[in-house]
Amino acid sequence: MQLVQSNQCFQGEQRIYSFDSVSLKTSSRFGIFLPEQALKGQDCPALFYLAGLTCTEETFAIKAHAQRMAAQLGFILITPDTSPRGDEVAKGDHWDIGQGAGFYINAVQEPWAEHFQMESFVADELYALVLAQFPICSEQVGIFGHSMGGHGALTLALKYPEKFKSVSAFAPICAPSQCPWGEKAFTHYLGADQTVWQAHDAAALIQSKGALFQDILIDQGLSDQFYSQLNPALFREACIKAGQKLTLREHEAYDHGYYFIQSFMDDHLQFHAVQLQS
Repeated sequence: MQLVQSNQCFQGEQRIYSFDSVSLKTSSRFGIFLPEQALKGQDCPALFYLAGLTCTEETFAIKAHAQRMAAQLGFILITPDTSPRGDEVAKGDHWDIGQGAGFYINAVQEPWAEHFQMESFVADELYALVLAQFPICSEQVGIFGHSMGGHGALTLALKYPEKFKSVSAFAPICAPSQCPWGEKAFTHYLGADQTVWQAHDAAALIQSKGALFQDILIDQGLSDQFYSQLNPALFREACIKAGQKLTLREHEAYDHGYYFIQSFMDDHLQFHAVQLQS
């Protein structure tokens, strides 16, 4: 693991690291914000943030404006890249597939299967690495994300509740097997058998897993230009059937971008602070 960049930020440090990933079979980067408490060696709660299509490990650190509240709460923030990258890694035909668009699943179809193992990368490899290298309280780890990363946060939380104690999302792709983004990605990465897709669809997973969390928080803008791809109503219906408490907040005039995320970031961090301490 090599330190690529470090910047002082709210008495803590915003860093970027690079390491050779076994899961992705290529070098990968992740960002991490370490509050002052962590720099002093104190064990801290941690949140994984999964970014959306076309983003990198640095997008959240620059655009989300999360460090101030994270510093106040003593949160470590971990931000993986959105896919494997490099000349040897397969490229897609559009921005919604391939590099920058890993969808946080393990691909089984060629040419994606060799490198696109993002579920294993986040939930196993990177998770183990940061818990070993940084002062993280292993019983206080949550996950959240945006858009494609909101899909990833919901599905990984539902698959690995023993690792992630809290979950929230901004404008997540709630039912990817029922929207063009998800249909394209799942066909490329998983194949045409739609029964396989259900294991990577938050709306389907909540029905099979049942209620796992005290609450799930989702914020959704009603002027979101991608609203038809996101299907929050399907996830709400699935939560009702499963008996899972969901706080779904819909906001007039907000779109899909990071100005929207900035507006409600403090709420999400405070939500996780309550959930992780319960």
